[in-house]
Amino acid sequence: MSDKIYFNTSEKFNLRRSLINMGTRVHHKVAPKHARKVARQLLLTPVRSQPKNAEPEGLMKGTVASMHGELTTYTLGTGPVWVLNHGWSGTANQFFPLMEYIAQAGFTALAYDQPAHGSSGGAYGHIPAFVQGLEAVLDSVEEVAGIIAHSMGTASTIECKHHKAINSPLLLIAPVLEYLDNLFGSVQRSGYSMKLFEEVVKEVSVEYHYPIHSIDPYGKLKMRTQPTIIVHDKADKFTSFAVSQQAANEMDKVTLVATQALGHGRIMNSDPVKQTFIQLANRK
Repeated sequence: MSDKIYFNTSEKFNLRRSLINMGTRVHHKVAPKHARKVARQLLLTPVRSQPKNAEPEGLMKGTVASMHGELTTYTLGTGPVWVLNHGWSGTANQFFPLMEYIAQAGFTALAYDQPAHGSSGGAYGHIPAFVQGLEAVLDSVEEVAGIIAHSMGTASTIECKHHKAINSPLLLIAPVLEYLDNLFGSVQRSGYSMKLFEEVVKEVSVEYHYPIHSIDPYGKLKMRTQPTIIVHDKADKFTSFAVSQQAANEMDKVTLVATQALGHGRIMNSDPVKQTFIQLANRK
């Protein structure tokens, strides 16, 4: 159900949306505690996507302990380590073709399933969990050459305060740079009670000591000193190409590679992403 909320881009009137709005508002008024519990299950539980790509030969699986349970890791290749961070309702499996390319280029590709995603433990997915998941993976390796992230994974990567994230070049694929606008806009379009959603967000913020309004990938990207290359499709339906273009225009350390007809998902293993990786990996 959460995918239908977060990946819904329609602005048109919809009877189902109106019924959802009415039902969630009534539920919240009549039984607020139960409504918040149901909302957590609905809004913070990602779809555990089924693997679509075959495992590359030589792929090694492992686990890393995190605050949200054990995270499943996938390692391929030898050489400097590049960490790959997927998005909401995604898995490391989406990166397998790109990981093969990275390994063939003489590097190590280290991908992992975020909390509550893929084969990893954890009940809920949200920015604090994504950030803490990345921190756990970064702690598991001595050095990191760079980070590749997709969609919500880009927001958590920029938000991450781990020194290995701060000091690494970034390859951001279809990034979510205006995270709060994207999040609240998606829920609002679904028809879900915004008051109820805001209460759930507040609970998570307090529980993890992570104020929702402190989340600002765009602003934090401005402060980065390491190079960042964004690869974004002009017709992406889920994250704003215009915002990526604005970031590249305003920020000296940010470069934009625009693509066409690759959408939000297929772009992950596209030639522009592979070429950008080589550019970043071999930079002087």
